[in-house]
Amino acid sequence: MTQIDFKAEVAARKDDLLADLFSLLKINSERDDSQVTPETPFGPGPVAALQQFLSLAERDGYATKNVDNYAGHFTYGDDLPEDAEVLGIFAHMDVVPAGTGWASNPYEPEIRDGKIYARGASDDKGPTMACYYGLKILKELNVPLTKKIRFIAGTDEESGWGDMDYYFAHVGLPEPDFGFSPDAEFPIINGEKGNITEYLHITGDNSGAVHLHSFTGGLRENMVPESATAVISGDLADLNTKLEAFVSAHADKNLRFETETAANGQVTVVLHGRSAHGAMPEKGVNGATYLAKFLNEIGVVSPFTQIAGTILIEDHAGDKTGVAFEDPKMGALSMNAGVFNFDDASSDNTIALNFRYPQGTDSEAISKVLVALEGVDTVSKSTHEHTPHYVPMADELVSTLLDVYEKQTGLKGHEQIIGGGTFGRLLKRGVAFGAMFPGDIDTMHQANEFIPVDVLLRAAAIYAEAIYELAK
Repeated sequence: MTQIDFKAEVAARKDDLLADLFSLLKINSERDDSQVTPETPFGPGPVAALQQFLSLAERDGYATKNVDNYAGHFTYGDDLPEDAEVLGIFAHMDVVPAGTGWASNPYEPEIRDGKIYARGASDDKGPTMACYYGLKILKELNVPLTKKIRFIAGTDEESGWGDMDYYFAHVGLPEPDFGFSPDAEFPIINGEKGNITEYLHITGDNSGAVHLHSFTGGLRENMVPESATAVISGDLADLNTKLEAFVSAHADKNLRFETETAANGQVTVVLHGRSAHGAMPEKGVNGATYLAKFLNEIGVVSPFTQIAGTILIEDHAGDKTGVAFEDPKMGALSMNAGVFNFDDASSDNTIALNFRYPQGTDSEAISKVLVALEGVDTVSKSTHEHTPHYVPMADELVSTLLDVYEKQTGLKGHEQIIGGGTFGRLLKRGVAFGAMFPGDIDTMHQANEFIPVDVLLRAAAIYAEAIYELAK
């Protein structure tokens, strides 16, 4: 076969790639449980994004299948023998909530200083379209392949992966033989820690000079809460002065607050930190744990705020909580206190802790430690759990992808094991591959999420050659 200049082929399609990507980024595909119907299993936004993605594939001549709006796919190489191996590519159309703090509308994509700003730009619509165009190049050049390709897009990756559970149960096809997900970073992610959310159920006294009526914080379990809100009453003398002193005492966290007094004398306090991906909680500032710490200091006496503001605050590795664990190969456990709910009229108040755990421990061992915490009544677990996943370096899938990465970048490839969970782990021989490069700024799950245009194009060229090498 004549040598293909993949970078030149991508450059020739730059405008089309950006236009197609923008058509996806303009869709608010956050999960919305308030609008769930049989036709919109995770709300209308994820469905709209999935349908738009499949419409692009239909436009380009692929055979598509929408599996009841949970997930869908398109296929390439349908003329190959029935027993040909299948390369799976897994992406997702859903996004985490945009939250606050954006310099522009998160669903009106903009290019500023060479970067595409929008929710989903880097997680995962941008990488998805880079990979889509990688395959599109091979199709348009009519490059002969010996393996079939199934490009699968889900709609619930950021929550419970109910999309993939439903897809595999109803698609009527066997799993692909091997594959990758363009939803992480280069050079490769061939290992992923286990992922489980455990819920602390807390009751107990709510006394003290300041009474806590309610406390909420966090949008998703896999996001560091950007802010939290508490409604309080009682001895609130000099409240704003105390808040200013608290913010000043933690100046390195760049906290900010606002208050509002209701007619009944109750005061609503909102404290803002900084969001981040739940797999890397140390990169954010948890507004909920800092608000709980403040409430403890001004007179709230509650097991809820005591746990949140004393034990969980800055406890990213689970040291104070008592669940810390480290494996020589997969690294240390991480913990994100993601969603907080307290109501003084409720006997069941909860804090959701999202764990990324290595081999050597498990969710049951974590539960046994958590339930022994003072103030915790019971601990429950999310219905969906991912156990640790690893594909050896010797596997041809891993070695091939690293070879392509090294050829295109001139950089040495190496294995990586992360706390984040990707669709790469759906297959026994599955990995995550790109699209973020070493040294890139990671803005996933944060305000002002972006992907540089040049990164998008570089990734597309790598994906084109990678798909060719895996399926030739």
